[in-house]
Amino acid sequence: MHLLKIQIHGDHFPTSHIYPFDIPSIQGTQELRLRQRVVFFVGENGSGKSTLLDAIARKCGIHLWEKPRRHLAHNNPLETRLKDYVSAQWSNGGVPGSVFRAETFRDLSDFLDDVALCDPGRLQYHGGQILNTLSHGEGILSYLSARCRIKGLYLLDEPEAALSPASQIRFLNVLRQLEAESSAQFIIATHSPILLAYPGAQIFGFEPAGIREIEYEETAHYRLYRQFMLNPSAFIGA
Repeated sequence: MHLLKIQIHGDHFPTSHIYPFDIPSIQGTQELRLRQRVVFFVGENGSGKSTLLDAIARKCGIHLWEKPRRHLAHNNPLETRLKDYVSAQWSNGGVPGSVFRAETFRDLSDFLDDVALCDPGRLQYHGGQILNTLSHGEGILSYLSARCRIKGLYLLDEPEAALSPASQIRFLNVLRQLEAESSAQFIIATHSPILLAYPGAQIFGFEPAGIREIEYEETAHYRLYRQFMLNPSAFIGA
């Protein structure tokens, strides 16, 4: 374990009316104690999972691969300030890390492939292959299975977005192998009940009343998928 505890000092937020400080789940002072090397953040869209993941990355000095935002709607001077109200406790000092986002992976893979063409030795860090010769999902699995062998903290934002159900199961096996063979720690924001089923994982649910540790069967995603599979017609209007 590298990162042991995350504290959100919500009682000191500068406002409760502007993003990200207006998200109910992260308001109030809260403490997340990390006991497992694989941790999941789960909740509805807009519940604050990705927002807190972003703040943790910034607080820990981890580079975020981002596209420039030019639209006036993104002109929010507080957008990246949550990190100022988050603290992190390490077991033995900080470690390197990276942030993975499915939405920006194609741009990242373009960059990595260009670097690898000039320096083929770099291929070892993303699976030994030019990523753009693979499908989007295959490229993600190739990248993660190699990159995350390096000791560090890995923050993954909805990695299932480009993965089929079968590929999500392959990803679980990649996680299991990395947990056994490397010094990697993972915090993963997800909507996938397949990923959430990872044995021994710690799950934090993002709810309007706050963030709390929950069991797999308590997650709304598991309950909804189970009900849907048992009776799909009940969810589809006539």
